[in-house]
Amino acid sequence: QVQLVESGGGLVQAGGSLRLSCAASGRTLNSYIMAWFRQAPGKEREFVAAIRWNFGSTQYADSVKGRLTISRDNAKNTVYLQMDSLKPEDTAVYYCAAGRNSYMTSSRSAYDSWGQGTQVTVSS
Repeated sequence: QVQLVESGGGLVQAGGSLRLSCAASGRTLNSYIMAWFRQAPGKEREFVAAIRWNFGSTQYADSVKGRLTISRDNAKNTVYLQMDSLKPEDTAVYYCAAGRNSYMTSSRSAYDSWGQGTQVTVSS
């Protein structure tokens, strides 16, 4: 499995920005899909964005398209989630995930390594 450590969460006003980081270790990531999920209080964990490590191709949930951007830094073995134009409904614990998948997917079951999560709170 891949070890994942998230950072960068915090409190921000609506319309503001945050950048989350996810440092990965333990495996070579060339065959992995890296993803961000989030879980708001009382709700199920939902897919946010994913990136194929070797090609850099991406996939987004419709609710975040145009506002959130996933990227990776090969040299640092780190995945980022740049969050702009934040809304109160973006408030959640954000989790980094890794899966050795051959295709992009938003399914939670396809990812077998998870970070501990980082809290993002957007005030109105």
